[in-house]
Amino acid sequence: MIAGLSDQNALTKEMVTKTYDIGGKKITFESGRLALLADGAVVIRDEEGNYLLTTVGLKRDVNPMADFFPLSVEFQEKYYATGKIGGNRFMKREGRPSEAAILNSRMIDRPIRPMFPKGTLNEVQIISTIMSSSGTSDFGFYGITGASLALQLAGVGQFEGPVAGVRIALLADGTTFKFDPSIVELSTALLDLIVAGTDDAITMVESQGKEVDESIMVRAFEFAHAIVQDMVRAQKDFIAFYTEIHPLPKVVLTVKDINAELFDRINEYITDEKIAPLYYLGKTEFHDKLILLENEVKLWLGYTGDSEAMNAREIEDIVYSVVKKHMRKNVLTKGLRLDGRKATEVRPIRGTFGILPRVHGSALFQRGITQVLNVTTLGGPGDIQIIDDMFEENTKRYIHHYNFPPFSVGEVKRIGTPSRRDIGHGRLAEKALECVLPSFESFPYFIRTVSETTTCNGSSSMASVCASSMSLMDAGVPITAIVSWVAMGMIYDSDTGAFVVLSDIQAQEDFLGDLDFKVTRTSKGITALQMDCKISGLSMEVVTQVFSQAKVSLEYIRTEMTKELATPRPKLSPFAPFILSVQVPQEKMREVIGKGGETIQGIEKDFGVEVNLADDGQCSITAKNQTSGEAALAFIKGILKDDEVGDILEGKIVKILEGIGAITEWAKGKSGMIHISKIAKERVTNIEDFVKVGDSVKVKIIAVDKEKGRIGLERILPE
Repeated sequence: MIAGLSDQNALTKEMVTKTYDIGGKKITFESGRLALLADGAVVIRDEEGNYLLTTVGLKRDVNPMADFFPLSVEFQEKYYATGKIGGNRFMKREGRPSEAAILNSRMIDRPIRPMFPKGTLNEVQIISTIMSSSGTSDFGFYGITGASLALQLAGVGQFEGPVAGVRIALLADGTTFKFDPSIVELSTALLDLIVAGTDDAITMVESQGKEVDESIMVRAFEFAHAIVQDMVRAQKDFIAFYTEIHPLPKVVLTVKDINAELFDRINEYITDEKIAPLYYLGKTEFHDKLILLENEVKLWLGYTGDSEAMNAREIEDIVYSVVKKHMRKNVLTKGLRLDGRKATEVRPIRGTFGILPRVHGSALFQRGITQVLNVTTLGGPGDIQIIDDMFEENTKRYIHHYNFPPFSVGEVKRIGTPSRRDIGHGRLAEKALECVLPSFESFPYFIRTVSETTTCNGSSSMASVCASSMSLMDAGVPITAIVSWVAMGMIYDSDTGAFVVLSDIQAQEDFLGDLDFKVTRTSKGITALQMDCKISGLSMEVVTQVFSQAKVSLEYIRTEMTKELATPRPKLSPFAPFILSVQVPQEKMREVIGKGGETIQGIEKDFGVEVNLADDGQCSITAKNQTSGEAALAFIKGILKDDEVGDILEGKIVKILEGIGAITEWAKGKSGMIHISKIAKERVTNIEDFVKVGDSVKVKIIAVDKEKGRIGLERILPE
């Protein structure tokens, strides 16, 4: 917010703008023209007409009893940004956020949230609005940089930025990395990578790849971080330039204080012996024992009720922190994990296929007590999902839905619509599996997988990927490789630089670590990646070790999950739709469609099938059974085939010409005449003694007159 702003002087206040060359693009930062009453506001634009406004709002009054940081992040797509009306017949305005908008909101939140002091109580709202878009690329990742700049312009000195986000791609040539790739380039790219970080660290990663080698991933990290550093330098320069024109406000966040004296007393009381009972326990038992320890500490302190000197929540928070400190030390110095596993050890795994008898495919993946039941459903081309957001209407052939019911963690909660977390985990699994799916031409099915988290002790999103891979195999989907996923963690000592990488972190370990690094891989390479780092620096040494350790864990997981079934089933479920396809040449499409669509409609009615003919000529037939599907396919092939002498066809008598012959039709618009002399071996006087209208006959083409469009037929007599 510009100081001293009023209606009288608003038009005299100077807008601040500056352009930077970053990654081969000219990026402009602008502030002071829009959102004048927001605590902080910035516009980021480029030369292609992309225009992203990001604002920050801060509440000064706080809830001192809050036990979480109330940060909300919204990414808004506007239909007008791409010159689109949008909506439906009855509602011509933006409604609920699209999946892309939700994923962009999560992407901005993840690297921004850790940059605030732990215990921040102020409500903070970040809104990124894409107001103009070329439609050639997704400008959403700039929201990370926009949020960082807006927070600095708001004068939040305790914000530990700047932080920036970049998107790069490894293009199809396999050698070229490109910053801010176009949507077209991403469609053929070998790697799509979003990286956020500071000038000295990578703090967040999100990627999708086509079985990419770890060495290439490290190079991609380095390339992306170099651009992050340029973006961070540009932010620092812009803030300095801005302050020459407008003074920055000063905002002091309210941060929950820790009672240092109380912390020291509890820290001295809780020894390694006190926390020993917390080891080698299940999830529920761990929390029960932790509550017993909290109650023991309260009794030792003489706590009888909340007072100025101490309160229950403060004591519990301190106990939690001290337990965490001891457990981190035990991992670093003794290699002691909560459940006794070695740092590289994965929990026991079991894969079970065909759990549900009437669905198209199902599988249960279980790792320890974490279990995910995944179900595959196959549909015809008519089921393909239409994506309607601010970009041009698009379609989606494969979707993964992730569900996390409260009973999976032993809780009782209201069940509502899918959360942002559910949507994010679903999209992550899609990324992991998309590159191993068969082409639509070879497998013309719409594919939906649903992961039901039935029990969770950490890494349910990872289990959903493994379960999806297994479920697709059970359904007979000819995936090209088996995909497994593992969540890696790390304990880091900032004083000594020592660290321990942990394979397959469980729920109780999640609060201990400084890194959540999720890797999905086939035997050939990485297909997806997600990383969130809680420490100030993440070196390439650590990244390399995580990749190396994850590779071994993933191979073990793939082996265990496929002991019962190692390759896709050779046949689809009998309950799945039967789909056949044929390529229709452009010059034949009109014949297949027919006048006003009458030919396709006739095929659907006569054979009880659904026919979909795409603009590229891909024609798919969805049938309830193989017989009707193959009959419809044969009919369409009959339309496509150029008739030649010697062809043997199945046709139907459509007209009798007395004394001349019988007109036979074998495809829409394709007919010929069986001359009376070719109907039977003996002399024929009355044609209807041998064939009648509506009879099915087998015929052979004996003459083709292309100039007159006439075809002569001979009836093949039944044996």
